[in-house]
Amino acid sequence: MAITVEQARERVLKRCGPLEHERVPLLEALGRVLAKDACSDIDIAPFDNSAMDGYAVRAANVIGASSDAPATLSVVSHIAAGEYSSVEVGEGQAARIMTGAPMPPGADTVVMVEYTEPGAEDAEVGGTVLVKREPSAGENVRRRGEEVKAGEVVVSAGEVVGPAGVGLLASSGHDMALVYRRPRVAVLSTGDELVDVTEAPGPGKIRNSNSYSLSAQVIAAGGLPYRYPVVRDDPDDTKKALLKAAAETDYIIASGGVSMGEHDYVRPVLEEIGELDFFKVAMRPGNPQTMGAVDGVPFFGLPGNPSSTFVGFEVFVRPALRLMQGHRLLFRPMSRAVLAHDVKKKPVRRYYLRGRVDLNEAGEISASLTGSQSSALLTAAHMGNCLLVLPEGEALFPAGSKVEVMRLDLDEGTPSPVT
Repeated sequence: MAITVEQARERVLKRCGPLEHERVPLLEALGRVLAKDACSDIDIAPFDNSAMDGYAVRAANVIGASSDAPATLSVVSHIAAGEYSSVEVGEGQAARIMTGAPMPPGADTVVMVEYTEPGAEDAEVGGTVLVKREPSAGENVRRRGEEVKAGEVVVSAGEVVGPAGVGLLASSGHDMALVYRRPRVAVLSTGDELVDVTEAPGPGKIRNSNSYSLSAQVIAAGGLPYRYPVVRDDPDDTKKALLKAAAETDYIIASGGVSMGEHDYVRPVLEEIGELDFFKVAMRPGNPQTMGAVDGVPFFGLPGNPSSTFVGFEVFVRPALRLMQGHRLLFRPMSRAVLAHDVKKKPVRRYYLRGRVDLNEAGEISASLTGSQSSALLTAAHMGNCLLVLPEGEALFPAGSKVEVMRLDLDEGTPSPVT
């Protein structure tokens, strides 16, 4: 008997857990989940510095300064980024300063160069500068430890490291990062009908496209695909392939051979050498979805039709691979969308139809199918950016009604647009 999608998902995720940690070069941590809090070895900023090109002054010396009544200050030093000046800024004095340069002793404020002009001599060291605007005390100064103090956490365990996170880790002394390991995923295609993509298929043969599309989905989910040779419709070959994959990888995906046909050997072999959790899910496409394990390694068997394989991966396998990488957000965002046209289905199962969401003239999220929904064709998935999720128990969804869509164009955790 077929189980529900929710029951299947629960069993799929129960088979998985976060993998062990590994230390990787900082740039390789991008998009990965941090496994341990990363702390700063210094204060950031490490010293009081100027946020602008201008003049470092004492705020008390330029009270009331304006274009009509500028304050005249003597320039006692010139400080570039990367330099340090020990010359103190005293009463009636200023220091020329560049963005990022350390604040000199005695100064507490920076006046932007746009609000100054050279004095009677010039505005360089030994000359004077006219300040034409009264700044607030501390203006344009970045304080030591303003962002983080030494020893404080800059990126927390469980966070996904983005480009800004890479920068924070670098600024706080980390050239390596401790992250959850990416799962090695075996990709097996079964069937005597399969030939290599470089071959012209003869009578009764088809190219092994699933091996490539599934591997691409594995990469998109953060995993490392291990593409294995085609597994022929033979129980011994199937057994050898599954045992080899279990010995070499963290997760096994097979396409084809999971139904109940005379030459479908994946399920009986799985029952013989491993564990079987379920083999049917009440959904379309992809009713024959098979979950189990071989030598403790999770196994998921997908139907051989390309669209069924594509949908089954998104619904079941992608969340599992994310869980293995330490992600807390496992599922694609869901949105409500207005149907652009009538859609009919059989009422028994839940349907996942390949479609596209766009904004209509009314500013609503509108959903439409992107072509033939045949499970043998991938074009509708290629042209689409979502899956229309049509529930069990209903047969007709008229134009203008609202439906749930799984957003394949949005990453997990992205806030779902609403209409």
